[in-house]
Amino acid sequence: MYVVDSTVVVPDHKADELISIYQNRSRLVDGADGFLSFQLLQNERKPGELTVHMEWKDKSSYLNWARSEQFKKIHELEKNYPDQELQGIVPHVKKYEVVAQ
Repeated sequence: MYVVDSTVVVPDHKADELISIYQNRSRLVDGADGFLSFQLLQNERKPGELTVHMEWKDKSSYLNWARSEQFKKIHELEKNYPDQELQGIVPHVKKYEVVAQ
């Protein structure tokens, strides 16, 4: 299994707005080969810190998705958020190979 975490930090007063965006996400990734799950995590001590946690069958499945037109489409939408504060957010991405369960 392969895990990708993408963390952003927004002003606390913007957290609910970003959560709403993810609750209404396009779900294009859900049909990708090797996609297992998606969760949006909120740090309980820092409400403006949100992490997209995605699980994949393997690294190649994730890489195929990351090179796809759907991936490009989703990330183009993110660049066009109407809210200027959310538009400029750069995520901190970490990738993990699951080595034990």
